[in-house]
Amino acid sequence: MASTTPSLRKPDLLRLLYGLCLLVLPLSAGAQGIHVKSAELAPNAGEYYLSASFEVELSPTLEEALNRGVALHFVVEFELILPRWYTLYLWNRRVARYEQDYRLSYNALTRQYRVSLGTLHQSLDTLEEALALLGVFTRRPLFNASELVSGRVYEAQIVMRLDTGQLPKPFQIDALGSRDWNLSSNWYRWTLAP
Repeated sequence: MASTTPSLRKPDLLRLLYGLCLLVLPLSAGAQGIHVKSAELAPNAGEYYLSASFEVELSPTLEEALNRGVALHFVVEFELILPRWYTLYLWNRRVARYEQDYRLSYNALTRQYRVSLGTLHQSLDTLEEALALLGVFTRRPLFNASELVSGRVYEAQIVMRLDTGQLPKPFQIDALGSRDWNLSSNWYRWTLAP
């Protein structure tokens, strides 16, 4: 009695590898988004300073809207909380909260991108330079060291997201059902023990 074991012929193996590539490529091609590269709180002269860096990559839809004159508003949110285990973490005490708004726009006449932070503006030649500048959050004083209790462990968290509420109304409706318009990092969390 002869046993037969199934074997893959070369054309079948190539088809299988091609199919696997088709499954993997959409996952790697969808790398646009916001990713937190680093975040830290550092004490200096009685205050705690926040530094963070983000990698921002726009989806093709957002890039096209930006190049057609739609300004994109981004928000960086930070929170420092004191977890309370005895309330099952439902009523944690918020020690500090900070929010910063950025605006990214494109001027078709000068062919430059503009990053705005309040009344401060900087014009850049390429979108890559503008996104790199947008992703840098440098040494902002947030709270006094006297607000922290020595020996306690605090939880810090930061996120950066596209503020779809600042988009023009027709784009806000598109943003409700489209993943291309919802751009946000995950909450990046770390602990602080003063």
